[in-house]
Amino acid sequence: MKITVLNGSPKGRQSVTLQYVHYIQKEFPQHELKIFHVSQRMKKIETDDSVFQEILDSLRTSNGILWSSPVYYFLIPSNFKKFIELIFEKGKDNAFLDKHTAFLSSSIHFFDHTAHNYMRGICEDLGMRYVGSYSAEIHDLLKEKERERLRLFGAHFFDEIEKNTPTPKSSQPLTWRDFEYIPSEAKKKVDTGSKKILMITDSQNHQRNLVRMIERLRSSFSTEIEVANLHDLDIKGPCQGCLNCAYENQCVYQGKDDFNEFYNTQVRTADILIWAGKITDRYLSSRWKQFFDRSFFVGHAPSLRGKQIGFLISGPLSQIPNLRQILEAYVEMQHANLAGIVTDETGDSAEIDHLLETMAGCLIRFSEDHYIQPYSFLRVGGEKLFRDQIWGHLRFPFRADHEVYKKLGLYDFPQKDYRSRIQNSIMLSLYKIPRIRKKINTRLKKEMVKPLQKVLED
Repeated sequence: MKITVLNGSPKGRQSVTLQYVHYIQKEFPQHELKIFHVSQRMKKIETDDSVFQEILDSLRTSNGILWSSPVYYFLIPSNFKKFIELIFEKGKDNAFLDKHTAFLSSSIHFFDHTAHNYMRGICEDLGMRYVGSYSAEIHDLLKEKERERLRLFGAHFFDEIEKNTPTPKSSQPLTWRDFEYIPSEAKKKVDTGSKKILMITDSQNHQRNLVRMIERLRSSFSTEIEVANLHDLDIKGPCQGCLNCAYENQCVYQGKDDFNEFYNTQVRTADILIWAGKITDRYLSSRWKQFFDRSFFVGHAPSLRGKQIGFLISGPLSQIPNLRQILEAYVEMQHANLAGIVTDETGDSAEIDHLLETMAGCLIRFSEDHYIQPYSFLRVGGEKLFRDQIWGHLRFPFRADHEVYKKLGLYDFPQKDYRSRIQNSIMLSLYKIPRIRKKINTRLKKEMVKPLQKVLED
């Protein structure tokens, strides 16, 4: 069989993920795997129709398609997303129709599930038969047990293609509301005080609802707020995954374009940040993805700590819970506060006006109160994963992260809690005695709430 592999890593042949593809080829030499480095060659694909056509011709003559990509910032790299956008923009989805497909990624398992959810949704939007996915930890190929797992994944993929099996769908096509937002004039303005507010958008003039939402929110504040459009920034290229920044947060693009200075002098100095964008396929635009990817020059450190963040989204966000989780996780991992998300999907201009005014008020009030909502599993779980990785085998090259984690006290390993260890050791020993065990069991619920009740009584 012939399988077309779409490699989404900006590192091309040097991609860690691609080594897993090569292993599948090694184990199944009877099949031909034709690899295209689409992320690395995105500029050429955009400007040279013959290069794009070569990929489409291979797809049409293939028995199956394998997507291969590292996980970047909860998703795939920005150039790989741009390739997906190009498919829809040029109406070339017919090259993918009814093809069996799978997605293979590598990461440290930080929100790899949201990347896989996104890719499955895209494949189903393209009318493909999604066989399954494989999420590798970057060192899995060194382990025999994981190599066996990868062999089974490959065997299953080829077997499903040979049998021409149907596959179930996990998502429905997105439904866009035919609605034009007509804002009213803001009658009451929120006093911004001394707060610095920055809104960042990728809006274009034809995106009328988004443009009007931006202007309506701006008019809800007592002073002019700055709006930066990502299309106006000189951004030379996407994150290359080179890790040049890992040691001292110095990006390979340093001094060559606007991004790093913009992020350090405007984004990081603001008290309140508002991101505004339109849904493109099942995420925001690839321009927004490039913004998030390039912000990786500050590493895994929470560079927006204590800030208030709001989102203006044009499009059916409620139909993409995966995207909402990405936005929520992004804010939590930044140690920031999500003050609100407003979309135009309600189809009611008056309601949107009210929601925008409410969010404006929340942004200011929460900022004045220094309020950060309690964190959920999104941050707690994700941060513990980073904690262990940065302390362990990622200490090099991520020296800058290591220093920040020490400074912020994020190395809160449970084995350092000696008091709990001693208490647990004593209680476990006592619990072995039947008479004491019975007594403990009768008092357990009462003892659990006792410390909390003491706080209420004080």
